[in-house]
Amino acid sequence: MAATLTVLAGVLLFAALIVLRGFTLARSRGSVPCRLQVGNHGWRSGVARYADGELHWIPLIGVLLRPRHAIARRGLTVSARRPVEGGLWAIDCAGVSLAMSEDALTGFLAWLESAPPGAYLDVA
Repeated sequence: MAATLTVLAGVLLFAALIVLRGFTLARSRGSVPCRLQVGNHGWRSGVARYADGELHWIPLIGVLLRPRHAIARRGLTVSARRPVEGGLWAIDCAGVSLAMSEDALTGFLAWLESAPPGAYLDVA
């Protein structure tokens, strides 16, 4: 019985830390909620951050705080936007699809277009 309670307490503590991590990521400055799709796999929820000429995508559920994907702004090609479920807008770039709110997409496109002079950009 005591071993079961110990395991249960450990599982609850781990779950609480995962939820706290997700809340911290979602509320951190400079981050926007963003879904990511690689290939034909389903959409995964996460947080996008702009850092040093790259867009870093960190999954909402996970243990590590490292970005799972980093998309470089230099030479990035973006497709036309399309609506997806949940009132989000999706774009394809760098072999992945990103879905975000219209406001977040406007910010993403502004970040993309504000690249340093001489950077090659292709925004459809």
